[in-house]
Amino acid sequence: MSEASLPLIRLRGITKMYGEGATALLALKGVDLDIASGDFVAIMGPSGSGKSTAMNTLGCLDTPTSGEYLFQGVHVESLSRDQRALLRRRFFGFVFQGFNLLARTSAQENVELPLLYRGEAAGARHASAARALDQVGLKGWEHHLPSELSGGQQQRVAIARAIVTQPAVLLADEPTGNLDTQRSREIMELLWRLNADQGITVLMVTHEPDMAAYARRIVRFVDGLVESDVRNEHPAGLEHPGAALPVAAPVAEAR
Repeated sequence: MSEASLPLIRLRGITKMYGEGATALLALKGVDLDIASGDFVAIMGPSGSGKSTAMNTLGCLDTPTSGEYLFQGVHVESLSRDQRALLRRRFFGFVFQGFNLLARTSAQENVELPLLYRGEAAGARHASAARALDQVGLKGWEHHLPSELSGGQQQRVAIARAIVTQPAVLLADEPTGNLDTQRSREIMELLWRLNADQGITVLMVTHEPDMAAYARRIVRFVDGLVESDVRNEHPAGLEHPGAALPVAAPVAEAR
């Protein structure tokens, strides 16, 4: 197979063992998975199924015990800790259920953090952060603290922080877990737009079928293995393909 035809991500025979001896736990038992560039994959499964371990492996936050993980043809399992950190900073953006924003730092400063770690100049950081906030519908909210934002707005800031580096892959771990139904749909429509309009590959762990319905593929883990991998022919995002991103409401209304 030529390099051009390789998937963006390829897992072959991935295992992950935690602990030793009688207390050892085999969290992944030989996972095979291909993810193409530009795909939107929802990863589902019951507690203890291995979905979070798989996500940590995909995001280079953890290393497999055995097997092959290829990213753009590079064997990630063979990289050093520093090399994996560089790969994360260069190609991956992360969104978590708990937002993980710095409480005493403005929305813009939170979004600038990945660029600060890269050593980018202040002017470039400011401009990139402003563009990312505009992309998620928060233009005009740059100087608000997290405490002045609703949960949905905080998650938009977290997404802006994840995309400010223009990553190839966005990994979202239960991104709507702390949000009500309306805010959850807004966040999912935003993720859909980032995938459809910008070609960002989205990998999302969720336990909510309504949220997984936005994905192009639904991969279900059971007992450390991929039980099913189904193409979603009618993603929920297609229902509103040209819909404008909701503009952030005033805090009093948004809470």
